[in-house]
Amino acid sequence: MLIKIYPENPNEKAIEQVVEVLKKGGIIIYPTDTVYGLGCDISNPKAIERICRIRGIKPEKANFSFICHDLSHIADYIKPIDNTTFRIVKKALPGPFTFIFNASKNVPNLLSSNKKTVGIRVPDNNIARCIVKELGNPILSTSIKDDDELVEYSTDPELIHEKYENLVDLVIDGGYGDNEASTIIDFTNGEIEILREGKGNIEDYL
Repeated sequence: MLIKIYPENPNEKAIEQVVEVLKKGGIIIYPTDTVYGLGCDISNPKAIERICRIRGIKPEKANFSFICHDLSHIADYIKPIDNTTFRIVKKALPGPFTFIFNASKNVPNLLSSNKKTVGIRVPDNNIARCIVKELGNPILSTSIKDDDELVEYSTDPELIHEKYENLVDLVIDGGYGDNEASTIIDFTNGEIEILREGKGNIEDYL
């Protein structure tokens, strides 16, 4: 199923429809402020396993991120951070960053058996944040990769739907996506370590 949602003013009923799919263990493809994401409810182990099968990876080895609604949402899934880190994160979010933190005990067991860290995102995209707010907990997410070696990420939602319609339950057309992923910053050692240069420039927030 492909549904159109406008990012400037997401339709409430459409958001509720997406959330119903997630609550039933469905998998969605949705827009962010960077590339399109493949996501499910983090509290549904079977949905997480489905995403892992689609991506061909084992849950315990997967580097998924959690899409959160705001900073207070993040606090549930990470261990306490110092004031300097908090100030940087507060300035940078919502934005095109994935921040790696030490994980709290609220991270699902399926993902945390060998992992003590978690990637957190608060995208600057109303559709993604409205879905998470309505759902009440984060979306487990990974980027949509493209099979074309020259094009790393798919950007056209209709083409994404053609490719994934038999693998996922719902694709959101939120307009063309970006083809540049988020910048990944590791805060687990109390310092800023850039693991991947992407769309966001952390220097703007230091």
